[in-house]
Amino acid sequence: MNDQRVPRFALASAAAGALFFDGDGRVLLVHPTYKPFMDIPGGYVEPGETPYEACVREVGEELGIRPVIGRLLVVDWAPLPPEGDKVVFVFDGGILGGEMIERIAFTDNELSGYEFRSVEELDGLLIDRLARRLKAAAAARGSMETVYLEHGRIAPAE
Repeated sequence: MNDQRVPRFALASAAAGALFFDGDGRVLLVHPTYKPFMDIPGGYVEPGETPYEACVREVGEELGIRPVIGRLLVVDWAPLPPEGDKVVFVFDGGILGGEMIERIAFTDNELSGYEFRSVEELDGLLIDRLARRLKAAAAARGSMETVYLEHGRIAPAE
């Protein structure tokens, strides 16, 4: 008999990141050293930490800067088979000025570089659901809304 028990409710991990822009409206993408695709600054929420606190901490650890992190843009239900259930929070990092950009330093060796790219370029640069998530976050920023997503897509209202 199989003695593995299925949880009665989801045991989702949580991750949080910040969507930053430059003065030309381009999105900040980072090059992680531990995965083959670009992403935004951020990471997993630690025990006892809120998603917002995790976002602030991760930006500081990964970029070596402490810009003001703004409101929540999107929440994405984004389970991944090898990792299980996951909820991703993307916050508004605002516009990084030249002085702040010059202070970016990779202090924890998780990143090897960064670049700014237009929202229109995201489809060809990122994995599909991340591109969808970031485009939805950019649109939510422009419309002053917060959006709920599933796998990077706007979830149907039922």
